[in-house]
Amino acid sequence: MNISGYIKESIVDGQGLRAVVFFSGCYHNCFGCHSPQTHDKNYGEEFTESKQQEIIEDIKSNPLLSGLTLSGGDCFFSAKEVIKFVIKLKNEIPDINIWVYTGFTIEQLMGKKDNKYKLLEMCDVLVDGKFEIGLRDTTIKFAGSRNQRILDVKESLECGKAILLSLDK
Repeated sequence: MNISGYIKESIVDGQGLRAVVFFSGCYHNCFGCHSPQTHDKNYGEEFTESKQQEIIEDIKSNPLLSGLTLSGGDCFFSAKEVIKFVIKLKNEIPDINIWVYTGFTIEQLMGKKDNKYKLLEMCDVLVDGKFEIGLRDTTIKFAGSRNQRILDVKESLECGKAILLSLDK
């Protein structure tokens, strides 16, 4: 599994100050995607054990961070491998808040109890849906097009339907 980037601090990839890992590999092919280079699963650098530990140590040592965002690409295409990283992360930082961006909808991810579902269960917030150039709106917080939703994963799983996250919390 490769990552196409890592940012130690971001204020545009979720609420608060967040570390962000951009995973390589995406097959949604959204027209107008802002990072088409990440579609190739071989793009970027290998996400080695040492790189994973480096990121975990960065996060542990930064008390200003609100959490980690998984972006891409689409990490759900590499769910089995990403789960291993998230388990390691949560073993060292149990209460870490995790946002994840995906072109899948939450309904698609909840549809089967597979690795995508398991990864979803490990996250707190899901920004779902493909980027739609015709619905592009640069005034929306944390999303690129009006069809994308910012969802509370725990409440959505508990209710069995999409529950929007209140950004006022």
